[in-house]
Amino acid sequence: MTLLTSPDEIARRHALLARPAHAALAAFVTDLRATLPCLVPDMDPLDGGTNARVLLLLEKPGPGAARTGFVSRDNPSPTSAAIRGFLRRALLPREQTLLWNTVPAWNGTIRVTGAEMTAGLDHLDALLRLLPRLDTVILAGARAARAEALLHGTGLRLVRSAHPSPQVRAAFPQRWAEIPDAWAQAREDSAGG
Repeated sequence: MTLLTSPDEIARRHALLARPAHAALAAFVTDLRATLPCLVPDMDPLDGGTNARVLLLLEKPGPGAARTGFVSRDNPSPTSAAIRGFLRRALLPREQTLLWNTVPAWNGTIRVTGAEMTAGLDHLDALLRLLPRLDTVILAGARAARAEALLHGTGLRLVRSAHPSPQVRAAFPQRWAEIPDAWAQAREDSAGG
């Protein structure tokens, strides 16, 4: 695992976006960039892409994604470090997972407006159509949980957890401690168990 700390690694990941499992997702992000006024980071091409069985739905890109241009467990941030650790503990294989945000654009603040949430849910619906093997969605955090109504009736398994941010760790240590077990349930669900 290589963190997205060097321009060379970031450039390498951008080149990998043309891979078959990621080309449609890269085009989806390009289309979002044409309509959204803020930074929309790419999905990490080292993840499962359109072959993903588990979508880890987070809340909104943060400064780490702004620095690297990717929604990635490999961003050099405390939240990404937690995501890496929790996914490892849950035994969720990278090639079966994909990370995305309910609100797909970073506008310089972690605050989320109602308009951003509404637009994000519309974009999420379009993303789901690009993921034919998807069977489980992890709703990580209260904002991600707002996607539950959209996902109800899709046949997708839904797993709820706290958001893996330092703020949650500080304010709600019990919820933080429960994240790996919740994510492991996604693995069991995804495996058909």
